Amino acid sequence: MSFSIDRQTMDELNLLGKFRQGSVYHLFNQVKTRGGERLLDIMFQSPLEEMAAINERSSIFRFFQEAQLVFPFDVQQLAEMREYLDTGGSKNVLLSMAGTLLKKGLSSVARDERYRKSVQGLQATIVTVKKCAAFLASIESLSGPYDRRIDAMRLLLRTPELEQLADMDIYQALPVKTLATYDHLLKNRLRQPMEDLMAFIDELDVYIAVSDVARARGFHYAEAFPPEKNMLTATGLHHPCISNATGNDIRMQQDSNVLFLTGANMAGKSTLMKSVGIALYLSHMGFPVAASSLAFSVREGLYSSINVSDNIHLGYSHFYAEVVRVKQAAEATASGKRLLLMFDELFKGTNVKDAYDGTLAVTAAFAEYTGCLFIVSTHIIEVGEALKDLSNIQFRYLPTVMEGSRPRYTYRLEEGITEDRQGMMIIRNEGILELMNANNL
Repeated sequence: MSFSIDRQTMDELNLLGKFRQGSVYHLFNQVKTRGGERLLDIMFQSPLEEMAAINERSSIFRFFQEAQLVFPFDVQQLAEMREYLDTGGSKNVLLSMAGTLLKKGLSSVARDERYRKSVQGLQATIVTVKKCAAFLASIESLSGPYDRRIDAMRLLLRTPELEQLADMDIYQALPVKTLATYDHLLKNRLRQPMEDLMAFIDELDVYIAVSDVARARGFHYAEAFPPEKNMLTATGLHHPCISNATGNDIRMQQDSNVLFLTGANMAGKSTLMKSVGIALYLSHMGFPVAASSLAFSVREGLYSSINVSDNIHLGYSHFYAEVVRVKQAAEATASGKRLLLMFDELFKGTNVKDAYDGTLAVTAAFAEYTGCLFIVSTHIIEVGEALKDLSNIQFRYLPTVMEGSRPRYTYRLEEGITEDRQGMMIIRNEGILELMNANNL
């Protein structure tokens, strides 16, 4: 089964979006090639599900980060090589020779570009093979989790035809026979090895780009544990797309799998929850995370309810949309999957009494599912007092510090339930009442 995450959660965490500023994908999309971007897309859309696979990929990223390798290939030459290999070749070498001679003849009398492109494509292939061989030679002294893949590429480049190709001088005119021979070889018998080589280059592009982002931003790598441990611990966890974000420590485990989060509006509850969700998703990809350290038990999915809105097309009010969302979460939880579920300000679309009763009932019910991890936030602090008898709920809050009549938010988690009630003070600070009274005169 694949890692379970729905479109709403993806949107709330702003995970995808090639051209969307502030998205997590945009942050890591520093790749140089189209093939690298395609591989990055696949990684983002297909989180890993097995502990061993997650830890292996994160160890490869760490290897590249520590080695500080530089992408050695020319992007334009890679594009020309890709186009050359994708252009169909003859199955027979004699037909390939005849076709090459025809292209050369047409290039002289009819300005046909196919011959020139064939020459450029083979030249780009020669240069790329040379650079790949040089890159592999430059890291010969390094040893790490990517060794098997590197050894496979070394073996591939020792194919006699590719060794001869790498010895060619691209500054000398390529004979028609050579051009025809390699056009046939590279697009037929050596087709799969060349695809493997291009895939290897795509991998290098992604591993180098992502590890460069991690090094520049001070990200670290998570360690995956078996699902049964039911834990998520992190130090210095923060939002990866916010500059100078405040880091927090999180500790959730089997006997404290529900984190009940309180704090005033604007105290940072939503951002903290998004930070946790993003970190868990990136961890399942084997990617670096915005934390000093992170350890987690593998989850089967991630589910959030942070920015629920009404649905005009279905006739849903904001409150009913919230109820539907909670129902979906309840069904996912009851399915027996080991999930991380996050709910921000449950039932804010209804009156305070119903919001209190609903938040209390739903949180208590979710707390019974000890195979999942939950984060529930609210500014109705009385709910927390009513939940204190449940031993597996831990209480944390984000404080508001008053500096005179102005609130300051520390964004630093503290233990307990907030006592902050500065709503009316903020309303007064903004002069809303005075403005309304002046308009009534």
